[in-house]
Amino acid sequence: MRFSVFVLVSLVAFIAILHFVTRRRAQRPRLAMVLIVAGIVVVGGMIFAKYGNNAGLPWWIYYTVPALATLLLPPSVFKFAGKELLQYLALAFLSSPVIHIVFSFLFDWHEYMPFIQVPSLQSLLS
Repeated sequence: MRFSVFVLVSLVAFIAILHFVTRRRAQRPRLAMVLIVAGIVVVGGMIFAKYGNNAGLPWWIYYTVPALATLLLPPSVFKFAGKELLQYLALAFLSSPVIHIVFSFLFDWHEYMPFIQVPSLQSLLS
């Protein structure tokens, strides 16, 4: 259940990032292409990371492969210009830690990025 929620929130965040970065274009990316890239990067990346972790792969493989897909696929598919690329990279780097912090703090769910320790609101209040 939690994994599905993480995937859905990450997918929405990723699509929002792509929408924001390309907002000034006269010709916006086609929705179908956005959904395909989002599916590969977010859904595929998160499934790879989950099963890579469960299979005992080293962390640098099951985090690096999805990270490389996140950093390389969208800029090449959508042909980001300089400013778009900088915005995309900044938001792509920040989105995962922000999602982790929100879920860890509000819901005490620490699976998204378990190596970043964030106390939950519940633990701080008790």
